[in-house]
Amino acid sequence: MGARTSTLNAKEDADRVYHRKRCVVRSAVHSENTSFLSARIQHFIDSGTLDQRRDDMRAKTAVVLGAQWGDEGKGKIVDVLSERFSAVARYAGGHNAGHTVIIGGQKFILQLIPCGVLRPTCKGIIGNGVVLDPIAFLKEVAKLRGLGVAVDAQLFVSNRAQVILPYHRMIELAAESAPGRKKIGTTSRGIGPAYEDKMARSGLRVVDLLRPELLKTHIEAACAEKNAIVKALFGTGTAPLDPARMFDEYAAAAEEVRPFVTDTGRVLNKILAAGGSVMFEGAQGTMLDIDHGTYPFVTSSSATAGGAATGTGVGPTAIGTVISVTKAYVTRVGEGPFPTEIKGAAGEELRARGNEYGAVTGRPRRCGWLDIPLLRYSNQVNGAEWLVVTKLDVLDTLAEIPICVGYEIDGKVTDEIPADVEGLEQVKPRYTTLKGWQEPTEGITEFEKLPRAAKEYLRFQERESGARIGMVSTGPDRDQTMVLDDFAAALDTIHA
Repeated sequence: MGARTSTLNAKEDADRVYHRKRCVVRSAVHSENTSFLSARIQHFIDSGTLDQRRDDMRAKTAVVLGAQWGDEGKGKIVDVLSERFSAVARYAGGHNAGHTVIIGGQKFILQLIPCGVLRPTCKGIIGNGVVLDPIAFLKEVAKLRGLGVAVDAQLFVSNRAQVILPYHRMIELAAESAPGRKKIGTTSRGIGPAYEDKMARSGLRVVDLLRPELLKTHIEAACAEKNAIVKALFGTGTAPLDPARMFDEYAAAAEEVRPFVTDTGRVLNKILAAGGSVMFEGAQGTMLDIDHGTYPFVTSSSATAGGAATGTGVGPTAIGTVISVTKAYVTRVGEGPFPTEIKGAAGEELRARGNEYGAVTGRPRRCGWLDIPLLRYSNQVNGAEWLVVTKLDVLDTLAEIPICVGYEIDGKVTDEIPADVEGLEQVKPRYTTLKGWQEPTEGITEFEKLPRAAKEYLRFQERESGARIGMVSTGPDRDQTMVLDDFAAALDTIHA
C-alpha cells in the first residue's frame, strides 16, 4: 500500500470519529415461558456481550463502490485495500464490469472475479446478487491460473447466484438493435435479461446448474419460450438457439464450476463471527443503480451500498463503513444524460491522458468535469463516510479546472438531481474555476508533497461533497497511492 500521509484538516482530528456509536439493543420483557434460546440471547444483551459482538462485526466490514457511472478505478483501490481484509465479496452485476489492476507493471483485468484473489491471504466471494456466466467465469479462472494466481483455493461462488445463458444474450442483442427501441448502450452480455428472469422467478440458479436433469428441462423450456419471443418481437433475423447443444455445453461447464460453489452467505458470516474482516466490492457505479441512477440508462442491479446486504447474505447491521471512489473528473460509457460532459478537443485530451477506454468493451468513455451535486447525491444515497480520489495526475497539465457546483433548470438555481432523464438533459451546470497546478503529481504518495493547487482542489472536493478523503491515487500501479492518516487509523482498526 502507498505511504501514509497527513490529514486534509488536522484540526478536525478530535471531533471526527470513524466508528459509529454503539447501537443500543432494546429487549422486551420476557414471560415465564421464555425459551432457553431467548434467555441466552437476553443474557448476552444484559451483559453487553451481544452488543459488543455486533460492534466488532460492524467495525470489520466496508463497502467500496463507484460514486458516478463506473470506471472510477475501483479495481485498483479494492486491490490496495484487500491486504487488510479476510475476504472480498462481489455483490452485484456480472461480467459487464471491468476492473483493471496493475501490480509491478503486470496488468490484470477482472470482469467477474473479485480483486481479493490477487492477494494470497484473501478469499474472493461471488455473492448471490451477481449473475454468473459459467463460460465467461471459467475463461477468467483459466486466465488467472495462467498468471500464477491461486484461484482454486481462494475463490467461492454462491449457490444462490443466477446463471446467464445464451438466450439472455440473444434477447439483449435483439432488443438493442431493434428499430424504434431506445438504445441504452449495454454491453450485450445478457446481464439485464438474466435479472429480468430472476425477478420473474423463472431464472436458473447456480445450485440448479449443478443438477443435470433440472438443467436440461429448464433449457428446453426456456429456449422454446425465448426463441418464440425473439421471433415475435424482433423478427426472423436472429437464428434460433439449439437446446440440445446448449445443454451439452453448460452441463460440462457446470462440472468445472462445481468445486467453487458453496453457501457464500454462510462463509462470510462465519468469517465475521470469527473476528475476520470483509470488504464488499461494488460493480458499475451509483448513477447506474437500478433505483437511484439515471433511469432508464442504468444497469439492472443494485450498485449502491444497500446492495451489499441483499447481494451477499450479510445483514445490514454488519456493514461498518462505505468508501466511495471518484475520479478527479467524471466519465461515462454508453448512452444517457451527462450534465458536465466536455465536448471537442478538451474532452479528447482528457480521454487520451486518462486512457479512458472501457476495460471490458474498449469503448471510449465520455469525459466531463467534476460534478459536486452529483457526488453529494451519491454520498447521500450510499451513506459514504470516505472518498477515494483517483487519476489526480490526469489533470496535471491544466492551467484552470472547472468544477460544477450547482445546476440551473428553467432559470432556477438548484443542487437537486432531477429524477427524470428530461430534467437531467435540461440541466445547465454552474461552474466555479480552480487554479491548476501544472506540475507532475504521478507517483506522489504523501499529501504534503503535492503542489499547493492540487491540495486545494482535494480540500474543495472534500469540503463540498460531505465525505472525507481517505486515499488519493496518483498513477495506475498499486504503489502509486497515498493513504491519509485518519483513514489509515480506521483501516488499522478493521485489520486488528
